[in-house]
Amino acid sequence: MKIAVAAYPFDWLNRWNDYVGKLRVWVRTAAEQGAELLVFPEHGALELASLAGEDNARDLARTVEALGARIKDVDDLHASLAREFRLHICAASGPLRQREGGGVNRARLFAPDGSRGEQDKLVPTRFEREAWGMRPGAVARVFETALGRIGILVGYDAEFPLPARAMAEAGAELLLVPSATDSPRGHARVRIGARARALENQCVVAQAATIGAADWLSAATRNTGAAAVYGPPDTGFPENGVIAEGKLDAPGWVFADVELEAVRQVRREGAVTPLADWPGPAAVETVPLGVEKVEG
Repeated sequence: MKIAVAAYPFDWLNRWNDYVGKLRVWVRTAAEQGAELLVFPEHGALELASLAGEDNARDLARTVEALGARIKDVDDLHASLAREFRLHICAASGPLRQREGGGVNRARLFAPDGSRGEQDKLVPTRFEREAWGMRPGAVARVFETALGRIGILVGYDAEFPLPARAMAEAGAELLLVPSATDSPRGHARVRIGARARALENQCVVAQAATIGAADWLSAATRNTGAAAVYGPPDTGFPENGVIAEGKLDAPGWVFADVELEAVRQVRREGAVTPLADWPGPAAVETVPLGVEKVEG
């Protein structure tokens, strides 16, 4: 399959049709290159706050409300484009309020028949917890698709091994990482996490990113990152595990041809087999060297 991962800049939208046109161009461009799976970044949906005016876009709470008011239309648009172009789309995530209080950062995956699935971010960042009151997602999901079994790690989730491990044990061969970071070190953290998840789970990991400045958007004024697709540096994959990687802060799609049979093969016949060899908890002993042992 061909995967397209986005390095996606925020744009000011004067009217709804501006967003429809932008998204349609992005999807059509990927489809014309033969992409079967499109991955948009974390918090990319925040640009829709511009439709509520600059005062609302500059306010954290009202940004969330503005997105919530548009999310049904956004999802209907993605479902329509997935049907029209006969491909799968991981839509840009965004913070959404819940009826019972609090909120979640939700990514959605659309299939060519218009069906959809949701993955809430499992580990909100400090900013999401403290500024927006975001709560952890309740469950990690693996989506059974015509392309294969797919899991989604939203941003910070990719920096933790256990959610990805649970998805891999449930059969996921491809992990999507929609991300949003405001500094090179933030992007480096997610990138390192994505590559580590590909290594330890012997799978393909596709990372999308938000890029560029959005001075009018209080929640994402600065954005930096690169789109990339990673695999394990082992049999059937590049020596360094980098299948495709865009330049930092360069907008557009990054494409990668991926065969999930290569994932199955490396899991069976790799030089190392970390998915099968995952160790249980180790017994830990504290050994004093050059200090007095403190009795506990």
